[in-house]
Amino acid sequence: MLSLFEDISDYPLNLLPGDGIAHYYGKIFSGEKSEFYYDYLLKEIPWENDEAMIFGKLILTRRKVAWFGEKPFEYTYSKRTKYAKPWTSELLELKNKCEQITGETYNSCLLNLYHDGSEGMAYHSDAEKDLKKHGAIASLTFGVERKFLFKHKATKEKVEIFLENGSLLVMKGTTQDHWLHRLPPTTKVKTPRVNLTFRTIEE
Repeated sequence: MLSLFEDISDYPLNLLPGDGIAHYYGKIFSGEKSEFYYDYLLKEIPWENDEAMIFGKLILTRRKVAWFGEKPFEYTYSKRTKYAKPWTSELLELKNKCEQITGETYNSCLLNLYHDGSEGMAYHSDAEKDLKKHGAIASLTFGVERKFLFKHKATKEKVEIFLENGSLLVMKGTTQDHWLHRLPPTTKVKTPRVNLTFRTIEE
């Protein structure tokens, strides 16, 4: 397993050895700015429990989600459809910052709230039919640092990184074709993490 540590200075770094691009930019916000957005996101976003259809049953997760966009896009995953709420000024600031740094454009954002380390995400790829094929997905982290894993679909090779408070990770190109990713649960983390994934929906 490849492991990446904080002494990397050449940002952005492609974390993946091949078959895709996952650029890690490290912390793009100061500690003070990260704390501001973290507090805002926890208190002001209209969080809802996520829903998924598993073996024909509707499951509510403890993890909470919210969905925003430039239009009331429909976004379907796990056989559940969500409709995007209009941008807030703070979310627009974050979107513009990601666009400025990455040179990409995004028209929507899926937000996840993990209350503590018991909440995570199983291996998956972001390949829903609504998403722009091979489009960039910009992932911002606020709050507690968490381990993030990639696993190659064919070779099973793994890459791990710890996503820091105020950091930016961008997945693009053929990454979703060849790699799965997950946020593993951990007993060591007792505080929340908010993750924003800016993406492009095609109608």
